Amino acid sequence: MKKIITPIIVIFVIFIGVLVAGPFYIINEGEQAVIIQMGRLVRVVTDAGLYIKIPVIEEVVRYPKRIIAWDGESNIMPTRERQFIFVDVTARWRISDPQVFYEAISSISAAHSKLGEIIDSEVRTVVAENYIHESIRNSNLLLYREESADALGLGDIDAEIISTIQLESEDHAPIEKGRRQLAEEILARSKRMVPQYGIELIDVVTRQIRYSDDLTQSVYARMIKERNQIAQYYRSLGEGRKASWFGRLENEKRSILSAAYTQAETIRGRADAEASQIYADAYNRDRGFFEFWRATESYRTTLPKFEKTLSTDMDYFRYLYSPR
Repeated sequence: MKKIITPIIVIFVIFIGVLVAGPFYIINEGEQAVIIQMGRLVRVVTDAGLYIKIPVIEEVVRYPKRIIAWDGESNIMPTRERQFIFVDVTARWRISDPQVFYEAISSISAAHSKLGEIIDSEVRTVVAENYIHESIRNSNLLLYREESADALGLGDIDAEIISTIQLESEDHAPIEKGRRQLAEEILARSKRMVPQYGIELIDVVTRQIRYSDDLTQSVYARMIKERNQIAQYYRSLGEGRKASWFGRLENEKRSILSAAYTQAETIRGRADAEASQIYADAYNRDRGFFEFWRATESYRTTLPKFEKTLSTDMDYFRYLYSPR
């Protein structure tokens, strides 16, 4: 009886040991794995589910299926005209071939390091092959000043000022590629290098570009110059508009005064004609009374202004001292 119980116990212990060693493993959604047996890759598992492995002998190395972000460091790089700028790029990638990835790199951290070497090298190459304005701008929108004023929603005055500013800096030179196309070139160059590591590079994006300290000072000086130009154009344009408005106001004033003078002279002429007609009618009706009335009207106007009269023996005073 004891001989029968002993093998059962041994089998039970072995079974418990196998369970403790973990013959089962689970691959979750968004995961993939390679099975390593004694340091040698034996199979690749890409589908989610429950699987069996040989305990102790086989090891499961898991990798993500999802897209992984890679963030580079901001590095100073020379452009084609030997201007130095800081370029910071980011990228997205994923493991396309777990077997090649394990054999070439084996870990995510090592993949980040390898991507850093490849992408940084290509970024330096592309930046060095192009002028600085190709790296910092995406379009020629500000160069096409008449079209850009409408596109940016500027007013007539702002559009007129933009159209008169002289763009003399190299940064304002027309671009042939632009920052977006340079990023595509970096991606294309880097894509040729990564398949040998089981990696698929999805995109490379320029996150930030900034000038070096020496270049920043010159950029600030140029910006100040351009703002002073804009201020000067505002002042000149304002003075021109002011002169135009004052000229228009003076013309309108002269036109109104001329029309008023013409109208006044016409009314005065009509009134003088009517007065002359009335005088003529009165004279013809009673000449003596008319002369008397005119004389008394003259006395009322002129006599208060006389301080003294030397003689009244004048025909002018004939009605004033007449017995009648």
